[in-house]
Amino acid sequence: MACVALCPDVFEMNEEDGRSQIVEQYRVENNIGKGIIPEKLYECAKNAADSCPVQIITVEEEVV
Repeated sequence: MACVALCPDVFEMNEEDGRSQIVEQYRVENNIGKGIIPEKLYECAKNAADSCPVQIITVEEEVV
């Protein structure tokens, strides 16, 4: 998966189904598809989302 290759600090491969998921450290309520990442990883995650061939990843900035 492109996102795992581009941003392994945020995304990892799910061993069971071969799809990418959020690394456990950043998951929200243990949801493999939703996470909150530190600001320093925003660009990495955004680049991975933009490169996702199925366009399923979205990255949003937190509004404070």
